[in-house]
Amino acid sequence: MAKEKIVLAYSGGLDTSVAIKWLVDEGYDVVAACLDVGEGKDLDFIKEKALTVGAIESYVINAKEDFTHNYVGYAIKGNLMYEQKYPLVSALSRPLISKALVDVARETGAAGIAHGCTGKGNDQVRFEVAIHSLAPELKVLAPVREWKWSREAEIEYAKANGIPVPADLDNPYSIDMNLWGRAIEAGILENPWNECPEDAFFMTTSIENAPDQAEFIELTFEKGIPVALDGKKLPLYQLINDVNVIAGKHGIGRIDHVENRLVGIKSREIYECPGATVILKAHKDIEDITFVREVSHFKPVIENELSNTIYNGLWFNPATDALKAYIDSTQEVVNGTVKVKLYKGNAICIGRKSPNSLYDENLATYTAADEFDQDAAVGFIKLWGLPSQVNAQVWDKLDKEK
Repeated sequence: MAKEKIVLAYSGGLDTSVAIKWLVDEGYDVVAACLDVGEGKDLDFIKEKALTVGAIESYVINAKEDFTHNYVGYAIKGNLMYEQKYPLVSALSRPLISKALVDVARETGAAGIAHGCTGKGNDQVRFEVAIHSLAPELKVLAPVREWKWSREAEIEYAKANGIPVPADLDNPYSIDMNLWGRAIEAGILENPWNECPEDAFFMTTSIENAPDQAEFIELTFEKGIPVALDGKKLPLYQLINDVNVIAGKHGIGRIDHVENRLVGIKSREIYECPGATVILKAHKDIEDITFVREVSHFKPVIENELSNTIYNGLWFNPATDALKAYIDSTQEVVNGTVKVKLYKGNAICIGRKSPNSLYDENLATYTAADEFDQDAAVGFIKLWGLPSQVNAQVWDKLDKEK
């Protein structure tokens, strides 16, 4: 009888390499699938390693363009920050990875999908909810969650079964990286009082070692998406990558966050998001000059809700679709250029211009060019304050009658 196939989300690391052998021992044929979302891994090596360890097929999928436009694009248009600090680095990639795994499962006739998540994190929820939203018929296996081995036991299993143990296994940190940023956790970071050591960082220079001279860049947006850096049109993936390098050199984008995980615990996370930090600030700056007041005040409510739904693994949910539709509807006017000053960990928007600008210098000025009708303010103030005035009059009358 033919064995059931399982598609494994494969990273090339110890956990998912051991998972291949474990799944084979459980009686499955394993199809490994690795997605490139901009983390800079050696994908050819990963593909071959999966086959060496025991997979019957190995897929490497270039998903950078899809990730950039259809996932990071919404993070930019929505100014998305979970708990106002975390730019959703890992949370944005999980629905895309899940969708690709489902596609591979259907293409290969697999009975299910496996992932390498533990039972304590958010990613297990994100993967499994996404997979079952797209393909309810597929079963989902979580080898790492099932075997509950210590790190030492896992290494012994790997050595006993001829699985290569990575040379950097003594690295105390757990790392996840893509185009939008880098997440760092575990080790000394588990004590929230400890400062993150400098050796944990990869994308950013320390503030102390950042250049002593400020650098200025200009970002141009069309319908909410950055399309040019310093006047040069670039594909979105390349633009983000370039801003990552420039901003990282100036120590921009380091985030130290104790966040509320979906599974109910608090987790201390360190993030490096140089490009995201600069692009989100510039995007918000264009919105400020092009939005009417009511949209400016209401959109953050939608942004917060969309950040939560994505963080909580609900990308493939009608609520998320509705929130994304609102975000899209606001971006038609978000066009223009922002000038940003980069210096010692700071990204400061110092200039902005837009063909859709609602800023009228002749209304804002205090010079002789002032066109604002100050006499009209008297009637406006009277009507605006009328409810408060009436309330005060009523309570004054009631107090006197006591």
